[in-house]
Amino acid sequence: MKRPGPLLTLLAGLVLGLFLLTLNATTGTKTASSSYEEKSPSPAPARSAASSAPTPAPSPSRVPAADADYAGRTDDDAAAIAVTVRDGKAIAYYCDGRTAESWLKGDVEDDGSLRLSGKHGAKLDGKLQDGKRVEGTVTVGGGRHAFSADRATKPSGLWRATATVRSAKIDGGWIVLKDGTQVGILTRDGKPSPAPVIDPETGAVTVDGQQLTARPATP
Repeated sequence: MKRPGPLLTLLAGLVLGLFLLTLNATTGTKTASSSYEEKSPSPAPARSAASSAPTPAPSPSRVPAADADYAGRTDDDAAAIAVTVRDGKAIAYYCDGRTAESWLKGDVEDDGSLRLSGKHGAKLDGKLQDGKRVEGTVTVGGGRHAFSADRATKPSGLWRATATVRSAKIDGGWIVLKDGTQVGILTRDGKPSPAPVIDPETGAVTVDGQQLTARPATP
């Protein structure tokens, strides 16, 4: 009868070896799977350029020129000039009291600049000086004149009357200066002549025997 000892020992060794091999394979698979399941840390959110950029300060709103009347003379004393400002627009009147006159109109810029234009190439370039006066130049009939017109209060300022008298078309303009002096021209069917005196309190004026009413001129 043979002894089973060596054979059993060999079988036991084979079984133990297979068990250890299976155990190592299983552990390795779990370890690999676990390594793939680990989550990488999330990247920090990038700051957008829009959120990091400082918000620009709003630009200051410009205040439009205040409504006002201005009256004065050219620096060479050749003529009187008046300017009326209403709602960002302006009308001006240049008058020498005899035959030369011009009505000019235009806008008032936010900085107080005036660029007015009239018939036959007439133009006025000026600027409001803190609401106290208007300074600039006026070009009428080829002549260029510097001027300064101070802020006026009634009855000083710019007046105008239009009507038909005895079939003639009448157009009159008056500048009343702060000392009460009046400078004006009345045209009859386009022919200029010195204007009659108006009542600066009421605007009443008599033209060829007919009473008219001059009113403050506005743009």
